[in-house]
Amino acid sequence: MTPTTPTTRTPRKQIRLAAHFPGVNNTTVWAVPGSGSQIDFASFEHLARTAERGLFDFFFLAEGLRVREHKGRIHDLDVVGRPESLTVLAALAAVTEHLGLAATVNTTFNEPYELARRLASLDHLSGGRAAWNVVTTSDAFTGENFRRGGYLDRAARYTRAAEFVSVARELWDSWPDGEAPRPVDHRGEHFTVRGEFTVPRSPQGHPVIIQAGDSFEGREFAAATADVVFTRHSGLDAGRAFYADVKRRLAAYGRQPDHLAIMPGVTFVLGDTAAEAQEHAAEIRRQQVSPQNALLAAEQIWGVDLSGYDPDGPLPDFDPDPGSELAQGRVRIADPKAVADKWRALSRAKGLSLRETVIETTGRQSFIGTPADVAAQLDAFVQTDAADGFILVPHVTPGGLDPFVDRVVPLLQERGVFRTEYTGTTLRAHLGLPPQPVRAAGKGPTA
Repeated sequence: MTPTTPTTRTPRKQIRLAAHFPGVNNTTVWAVPGSGSQIDFASFEHLARTAERGLFDFFFLAEGLRVREHKGRIHDLDVVGRPESLTVLAALAAVTEHLGLAATVNTTFNEPYELARRLASLDHLSGGRAAWNVVTTSDAFTGENFRRGGYLDRAARYTRAAEFVSVARELWDSWPDGEAPRPVDHRGEHFTVRGEFTVPRSPQGHPVIIQAGDSFEGREFAAATADVVFTRHSGLDAGRAFYADVKRRLAAYGRQPDHLAIMPGVTFVLGDTAAEAQEHAAEIRRQQVSPQNALLAAEQIWGVDLSGYDPDGPLPDFDPDPGSELAQGRVRIADPKAVADKWRALSRAKGLSLRETVIETTGRQSFIGTPADVAAQLDAFVQTDAADGFILVPHVTPGGLDPFVDRVVPLLQERGVFRTEYTGTTLRAHLGLPPQPVRAAGKGPTA
């Protein structure tokens, strides 16, 4: 009998999962049974408890600082408003035990000392489960709600954000375990902060830092500063390219590839068969893009009133108005004519109406199929380095995550790519991130 040489199998990468509370956006479906309140605490509690039952890494809340407008009126998808994230998460800390709690808070309209204090407090109250999704806000429309006003150009908002995070880290490090607090004396381009921090070093040292953005500046900021990148979902090849680009930037900041988790935001639709899942996904898209919302989407491209157009008719045959201010509080489209040309070409090629074109182009469910299909697709993305995990955005509040936890999570566990129990006590431990060392005064990162 010929002896065989033992082979060593490379361990399969573990999938990271987070749950995004479905908010005021074109993902949410309202007019279905089971669709509940966006502001009742019971909705937040249900989704968070479901995520913890599914052994997810963290629960994620977006930020809304001003209700969006269209043609001077509140946009239909924004009428419910959005409660303040850290307030909600502080309440959730009392009804969860392991789940990370991530708040989106901008660096444009806040101050480092106050926000660092609130985040450190949440980390203490939750036993080391706090996270901060760092975002910038540059539009003057949102800034009208704030005393200082709001407009910052692109370069300034990122330099302010980098200095903001650096000051926050200096504050978190200024009261090491078992020592007296050290005075902080920061004098920078955007902030001057002097004095002693009022909160001892929290269980994680620093709350987990999340950064959302796909731009060059966003990628560099993430490589220098973030623990998690919240990016847009794209195809497998584009995901691999983004993953490789961001990971290679880490070395310039003395960081290793496993110091940063890349987690695109994704949606999912399940069915007992592939055909059933596809049919369900198509129905969801029709609900997300009503005839009225199709016209609103087209108006944001063309920049003119299209209320007289038939949503089941053709697209406008004229070019967009590049200087339109029809929509307020939304990300402006950089090249509306290029988008309009693309839409018209697609409409002609497939014989699509205006509404059908919007349905086709404004987003589809990321992963569609049977639970086994979806588990395999998610696993393929992670094992081929297109992502480290996913932030799931259900389309129904608050029960939209339940089918995933009940039907997909067990299959990921069977594949050996997802935990079967929590083994750590902090969010950093869940994500496999290194502990945060105490930096000497004035040695925070300066992305």
